[in-house]
Parts: sequence; structure tokens; C-alpha cells
Amino acid sequence: MSSSFQQPSPQDGPCLRFPEHIGLHPQMTYETAVGMLLRAHQLAQNTPFAWGYVDKPQDGQVMLLYLPPQSPFPNDGVRYQDAEVKYTIPAGSREIEVSEIKNGFIPGSGETAASRVRRRFRFMKGGDPRLVLVHYSRGQPTPILPTLINTPVRAYPLRPVSEPAVYVIGEKAGHKVYPPAHPMAGGAPGGQPMPPPSIGLGMNLSQQQAMLAQQNNNMDALERRRRERAASTSAPRPPVMEPEGSDDETELISTRTLALARYRRNHDLMNEVFTQAAFGSKNAPPAPSPYSIFAQGDLDDKVTKLQAEVEELKAKSALRRSRFDDASGDTLMASLAESIKT
Repeated sequence: MSSSFQQPSPQDGPCLRFPEHIGLHPQMTYETAVGMLLRAHQLAQNTPFAWGYVDKPQDGQVMLLYLPPQSPFPNDGVRYQDAEVKYTIPAGSREIEVSEIKNGFIPGSGETAASRVRRRFRFMKGGDPRLVLVHYSRGQPTPILPTLINTPVRAYPLRPVSEPAVYVIGEKAGHKVYPPAHPMAGGAPGGQPMPPPSIGLGMNLSQQQAMLAQQNNNMDALERRRRERAASTSAPRPPVMEPEGSDDETELISTRTLALARYRRNHDLMNEVFTQAAFGSKNAPPAPSPYSIFAQGDLDDKVTKLQAEVEELKAKSALRRSRFDDASGDTLMASLAESIKT
């Protein structure tokens, strides 16, 4: 069977999604995205993808979609005021493409700033590029244009989806999965299973719509029965896609990139704390003497000169003092002689 699927509407219609809840992840690193894509390739071979809408996603929500490389991304109910940017990152022998668009908001939701960010990851080398991992988060807020704040990006309500789930990759690619009670799931005479026909072949529009509506009702009933059985029994839950452990990191990322990421994550703070103790004053070279800027010969010459000046000043002071004493003695004798005469 062919592994290419025609979506009902390229942008505003539903798309093929991994049916299980992947969870909320506030942040999505490149290593985590690579691990989740590898896990997605394993699960997608044995898990049929269901048709559904991407509409007004939560912060941190992660989705796995089936999108051919040339197909536009489906309308997700978010209006973006920025253009999408694409770039590739090497991951060992693989190469991953990252598409990022920022400054998004949901019209009419009361948001006052455009801060939603959508990043999607796909393998360009070493994996199936049709499996796309999408992550929604928040970024730097920017003002919303007044003309767009209440302008919706799609028409509501959304059309009900009743198309059957389908395997997208692997040996079962192209096989549709109908509910057990659906006519398409019946068997042919002789007990042989009847291959599911393609929707729309040999039918007019009204017949297709009637069949899709019937399939939708059967899918709802099947889902209710499945939930009742899950609540009444302790059956193991279907596998949930989680990021691969660190064992696969060395196979995906070069040794240098992995070592650098681990160093920054685990040792930057320790490096700041212990830098002073390891490379600070303990191992610092001895400080130079404060007198090292002077020459010994120049200092000796200056000392000798200053001592000569001091001796000269002492001699002048002694001479001045002797003259003062002599003058004081003559004045006293003259005063005494004058007093005797009188």
C-alpha cells in the first residue's frame, strides 16, 4: 500500500497525530527532542495515527504529527506576528531540522502580549522526516497589533473528524484501523479479512459524508467501551513516548558536544565556587618588594647628600647660637655696669 496520505485540508483541516498524550514539557532541549524522535520512530511502526486538530495548544504541550516534508504546518489556532525560521543541527550521524516561530497569541483569549513560541523538530538525515515533534512554549512578550487582537485565524466550530486511524510508517504503512463494529472491519466470506477500502473511491460527496459520520459515531462508542474496560481492569497502559535515557546520547551526539553540554550543566557553578580556592592567592607568585622600584646606588647617593646637608645645617645653627650667646653676655654686662654707676 502507499504510505502517502492526503489530508482533507492542507492547513485548516485535521492532521494525523500520535494518539497518546505525550505530556507537558516546559523546556525542550535538542538532546531531548532527538531522543523523543527516536522513540517516536519505534512507536509509530506499531501505533496507528489518528486524525485530529491542533488547536490552541497549552504551554509546554508536545505533539507528534505526520507531515510530509513539503506539506504546510496545519493551522493551530495561534496567530503569529513573526516569520518562521529554519535551521539544521548535527546530531552524530543524524541531522535534525528545527523550525521556530515566535510572537504568537490566541485571538480573543484576553492575552495582552504575543509571547507564544512554536518549535518543531524532524530528522533530515538518519530518520523519517515525515514524523514531526512539535513543542509549544513562551518567549519574550511583544505588543499585539490592535487590528489583529480579536481577529480569529480559523473558523469555529471545527468540523467533526471521523476518518479512521492509519499506520503511517513501517510494514503496516497505509493500513486503516476501523472500530470492530464498523462495517469496514467485517470479514469476507470464508473468514478472510476484508481489506479496508480507501475513503471516497467510487462515492459521491453525500455518501462520503454519511460514511464519515457513521464512522465518527462508531469511534465514539469504541472509545467509551475502551475507557470502561480500562477503568474496570488493571490492564497495562499503552506505551507513552518519553525521551531516551543517557545511554543513547553518545550515539546521537558527538563526544565533544556531549562533554561540553554536561560541563556547562553540572560544573559551571562548581567552577565559580572553587576557582578562588584552587587558583587564587595560595598559588600566586610572591609579591615584589615595595622597594624594588628604587636603585640601591641612587638611594645611597641621596642619603649621603642629605647627611651633608644636615651637618651643614647643624654647623650653621651652632654658629648662630654662639653669636646669640655672645651678644646676650655683652648686653648683660653693660646693664650691670650702668646700674653700678647710678
